[in-house]
Amino acid sequence: MGGREGERAGAARKGGETAFAKQTLARLTKRSEFLAVNAGRRVPMPGFVLLVRPRGDGDETVRVGFTVTKKIGNAVVRNRMKRRLRALARELLPAGGIGGADHVLIGRQGGVERPYATLRDELAKALAKAQRR
Repeated sequence: MGGREGERAGAARKGGETAFAKQTLARLTKRSEFLAVNAGRRVPMPGFVLLVRPRGDGDETVRVGFTVTKKIGNAVVRNRMKRRLRALARELLPAGGIGGADHVLIGRQGGVERPYATLRDELAKALAKAQRR
């Protein structure tokens, strides 16, 4: 029994770490938020387009949203693309994202077929470009 309690405690710690990581990366949920980001900087890449717009509200939280249009494919393909974009954002945005800005990743037609490592490199490059402007 002692071993199981230790496993549960470990799982609770992991959950706490994950919850802390989510505090630094918030989600865009409202259409108005997506439309506001559309007026910001646009960095096109072969697999996606990155939109970035500083909020100017004094909050340093990085917020992110994802969108994939029906032109990309059916629901299965669109959901796969969104899963890949979410994984990229979790991996790179906490460290490379612009603090106090909203980020939107828009999936492109070739994004589903591109290797994940290539998409990761493209997002790192796009974030660097967005910070320079």
